[in-house]
Parts: sequence; structure tokens; C-alpha cells
Amino acid sequence: MKYPKLEKLVDIIAVLRSENGCSWDREQTHKSLRPNMLEEAYEAVDAIDDGDIANLREELGDVLLQVVLHAQIAKDNNEFDIEDVAEELSKKLIHRHPHVFGETKVNSTQDIVDNWDKLKKEEKTYRKSILDGISKSQSALMSAQKISKKVVKAGFEWDSVESLKNCIQSEYKEFEEAVKSGDKDKMEDEMGDIFFATVNLARWYKIDAEQALLRANKKFTKRFKKMEEIKEKPLEDYTYEEYDKLWKQAKIMTGEEE
Repeated sequence: MKYPKLEKLVDIIAVLRSENGCSWDREQTHKSLRPNMLEEAYEAVDAIDDGDIANLREELGDVLLQVVLHAQIAKDNNEFDIEDVAEELSKKLIHRHPHVFGETKVNSTQDIVDNWDKLKKEEKTYRKSILDGISKSQSALMSAQKISKKVVKAGFEWDSVESLKNCIQSEYKEFEEAVKSGDKDKMEDEMGDIFFATVNLARWYKIDAEQALLRANKKFTKRFKKMEEIKEKPLEDYTYEEYDKLWKQAKIMTGEEE
């Protein structure tokens, strides 16, 4: 037995799902556990971002719990089991790494990525569009980034970064026109166009849009919490000018430049 602790985990989940196990675990379905899968994955990512290795170990355990639990539910339904999951993944990894497990020669990491995409396309012959297969459950920002990368591989790209920037400016103007019209649906459409074009600008400069926004969220949260810490009266009593001064003070105190 090469991985006794892993096999023990599989056995524990099987017991929890059994008649003599836990009623909560028995009642779970793939659909009922959907929120848990997302939550645990996000918490693992938080641990990675925080550089907290001890917490990452725990959070990866929670992610693994979801994988094993879903596999056990499938086994109980006579669909597949954890061995089937591992076997399918192993076959996929071997097939998509011919430079490791085969005779294919590569000269760069980009060659590896290109081979991966080519082999993946060969596996998914049922997909008719290059946009098929993009997850519907991921954030809109991540979806936009994925869509952008896929169509660019097909040659659908701005001729220069300047034309892309002009496109963004054009979208802002169209949004302003929608604001003047008071048409909420039109405003939402145009705001979406601004977001999508901006994601393409990030992609052009090889910036991960999701990570960029996460950094902005983290930076804003850090500054605002510092404002709450140093305020001299309730924040709702501050004027715009006082807020601006407090924001700049918090910015300096958090170690950021003016």
C-alpha cells in the first residue's frame, strides 16, 4: 500500500456515506455540494495568496474532501469511483505530455502549451466552436479573459495596442451616451463592453485581469481599514474633503506612495 493515508481517507468517506455513518453525508448530492466545492477552492487560493503554507495544507485537505466525497457519491450511484477519476486523469496527463512520456521534442515552454492545446482539441472533437468548454461557473472576469485568449489564438486581435486603447475610449463615450438616455439596460450593456475591452488590454500586456483586480481589492481594503482605525469621528460624518485627506493619510500609513 503506497499511500495508506489517502486510502484511509477514501475508507472514512465510504463509512460516513454508509447506513451506519452520518445522515448529513448520506443526504449530499453533487448539486448540494456545489457551493462547498467553490468555497473550498477559493479558500485554498486565499492561502496561496497569503503565503500561508500551514493553512494551505489544511485547505487542500478540504478540497480533497470534496473530490473524494463526490467520487463516493458517484460510486454509490453506480456511476464511477475514485479509481476511475485517478485513471482518467493519469491517461490525460500522459497523453498531453508527449515530450515527457513520448518522443515529441520541444524547444520552449510555449511549445509545451501549444502541444497541450492541440492535443486537448483532438480529445474534444464534439466541440464545434473554439469558445465551447469555457466554464459557466467561473467569475465573469475570468470568463472574459478566457474568451479573449481563445479568439486571439484564432487570429481575432486588434492590430495594435493603440487601436485597443481607442476602443476602450470609444466604449466610455458610448456609456456616457447611455447615461444621458437614462436607459439602464443600455448602460449595463456599455459598462460590460468597457469591462471586456479592459480585460483585453490586460491580456495584451500579459497581465492576469483576475489577479490585478484581486490586488486592487486587497489594496483598497487595507487602506479603508486603516481609515477606520485612525478616524476621529464616525466616517459617515466626514465631508468629501475630509474623506480625501483621511484616505491620503491612510495611504501613507500603509506604506504606499502618494
